[in-house]
Formats: sequence, structure tokens, C-alpha cells
Amino acid sequence: MTARLPFVWILNPYNMKDISIREAQAQVDEWIRRVGVRYFSELTNMAILTEEVGEVARIISRTYGDQSFKKSDLDKDLGEELADVLFVTICLANQTGINLEEAFRKGMEKRTTRDATRHLENKKLSPNPPTLSPESDQ
Repeated sequence: MTARLPFVWILNPYNMKDISIREAQAQVDEWIRRVGVRYFSELTNMAILTEEVGEVARIISRTYGDQSFKKSDLDKDLGEELADVLFVTICLANQTGINLEEAFRKGMEKRTTRDATRHLENKKLSPNPPTLSPESDQ
């Protein structure tokens, strides 16, 4: 069995810079191979992704919604939870052979074409949305 060297550069904040999605995919893959041993199965990663999205939802519902924080939730950080969602999303992309840069580019092209005027014409999205009154329901 070969000894694994510590994967220090990923934990070193001096190596952190703005990176492309492609670089993030490579960095996650390298981390998995050196530290994580191997990818979890796609099904396991899907379940983990669902858990992580739930953690994001919990913070959002308590920060911007009507629920209050429990003591156990007070130390949760939205940025960290979103990064967890991104990490597992990248894992799923890597293990299924998806180039997320290309997929994102195609998705933006699709949205730009499909929704070219849709949102501009949506009265609910206008800078001054109409307020509903009891009379407007009739």
C-alpha cells in the first residue's frame, strides 16, 4: 500500500484564488482521489445533495421566513452550506462525466433564448408590482 501525502495545498488559503468551474471540478477530483479515497456512489451523492439543500433551506427559512432559529442552528453559515451543495454537485458531475462549464454555458444560452422577453413581460416582476386588494379579486 502506498502512503498518501497530505493534501495541504487545497487547505492552504494562500492557494485559493478565483477559479473556473473546470478548475473546481479538477480540484474536487484531486481531493477525492487523495483524501476522500473514492467517490461515493451516485445514489449516495444524490442523497447527500438533498441533505445539503435541506440545510440551505433551513437557514433561508429562518433568516428570511417566519421560522426562528433553534440554538443548534445559530452557528450555521449560508455560504458554507451553499459551498457544500456546490461540492456535491461537482462530485456528481465528475462521476457522470459532465463538463459543468459547458453545461452551464448551454443552460444560459437556452434561458436567454427561451426567456428573452418572458420576464420583461411579467407584470409580477416589474419594479413596482401591483398590490392586490380585495376589490381586485372580483
